[in-house]
Amino acid sequence: MLTATDAERLERCIAAGGLALFPADTVYGLACRPDSEDAVARLYALKGRRPDKPAAVMFFALELALASIPELGPRTVAALGRLMPGGITALVANRARRFPLACGPDPRTLGLRVPGLGPALAALADVRQPLLQTSANLAGAADPRRLAEVSGPIRVGVDLMLDAGELPGTPSTVVDLRRFEDAGEWAILREGAVPGADVAGALAGGGPSQ
Repeated sequence: MLTATDAERLERCIAAGGLALFPADTVYGLACRPDSEDAVARLYALKGRRPDKPAAVMFFALELALASIPELGPRTVAALGRLMPGGITALVANRARRFPLACGPDPRTLGLRVPGLGPALAALADVRQPLLQTSANLAGAADPRRLAEVSGPIRVGVDLMLDAGELPGTPSTVVDLRRFEDAGEWAILREGAVPGADVAGALAGGGPSQ
């Protein structure tokens, strides 16, 4: 179980431009400042991730995410409120080109994560800053559900490790909401921690699923 001290250490690490290995509600992840070119490059190199592959920006409260992207329309905001927090990565239209280092080759698209914070992760609710995050596996390897499953080079290469024991181990479900505001359309790009039927139920009435 994480503590308030763990949350403070995470914030300090990220603010200083460091890399953190931390537990989310799905799998263990790597995180850094989303506005630091050096930190993002270091994270990608450590993971062996292609530099043109996008990452997600994680907030530990939905209101923080919405405040950071105030141009999101009401339909999208309502959809995010039904899907989050939880094991969802939502792709939203990024009209203001926010968090460009997380967007890869398409600055018009932003991936958002707001994890569900059960008892073991509840202390992370005190983290107020966003994280650029991705799963803590080498590119192409399995997603780690325990800290011991994270490869040695990654564990050695980070500045902070937080351990919350065994996690569910299934990565987030990726839901495309980029056309939801204007057309009510959405699509599941990767089914994961949240079943597609649950996504469909949450978005019922917003438009046809794809």
